[in-house]
Amino acid sequence: MEEFEIPEAIREHREIPKKSGLPLPLLALGVVLLGIIGFIFVRILLPASKPTPTVVDAPTAEPLPQTKPEPKPTPTPNKAQGKAQGNLLGHLPYDVVPESALVPVMANSSLKMRPAAASKFQEMQAAAKADGVTLTLISAFRDLTTQEQLFFGVKEQKVQDATKRAEVSAPPGYSEHHTGYAVDLGDGNAPATNLEKDFAKTAAFRWLQQNALKYSFEMSFPPDNIQGVSYEPWHWRFVGDRDSLETFYKVRN
Repeated sequence: MEEFEIPEAIREHREIPKKSGLPLPLLALGVVLLGIIGFIFVRILLPASKPTPTVVDAPTAEPLPQTKPEPKPTPTPNKAQGKAQGNLLGHLPYDVVPESALVPVMANSSLKMRPAAASKFQEMQAAAKADGVTLTLISAFRDLTTQEQLFFGVKEQKVQDATKRAEVSAPPGYSEHHTGYAVDLGDGNAPATNLEKDFAKTAAFRWLQQNALKYSFEMSFPPDNIQGVSYEPWHWRFVGDRDSLETFYKVRN
């Protein structure tokens, strides 16, 4: 039998190609392993990324109006302030100084004052005299008995109520004369003005206005004084040392 020879070109086309590379089972196993490694890497090694929350702008609240505290008014001295200090009919309470703490203002005078006040008054009186002015000392220290007569006795004589009398005279226990620092002054050349508002028209009063502070004397009850006491141009007080200053200016509750 004669053999039939297949042409070379056809023979090459019909040959089954040889397989190359890894076997298919190993390739499938590699794919699976890569998938497992990728899963571990994504879920464990990489930190879980949380979604960034979307910030929604909240409506801006209008700021509350700033209210400034109202400034407190500065208290103005007045009659009400005097009453709040525990006075009686406009007069403040004063202790009566022992007479042993007083000295005569003049050697031949029964009028007495504290030593420092008496000394300064003598200097002031001498200076006024050198200027042609005669300062008369009408009253200085008063005890309770004397003040009782001046307040209650004169009140009855003049048929005055207590409020009216207190405008010109303090009740006992409430007079500056109890301290030994207060004086009533007059003009020796115009005695008719003694203890009267007309004393303000005299040469002695004008001299006191210009010079009294040099000797630490001041008017106790000027016009519109905070205690509400009537204007007394003749009534002056010594404030030239610590005790006198505290006596008249220390806060009273």
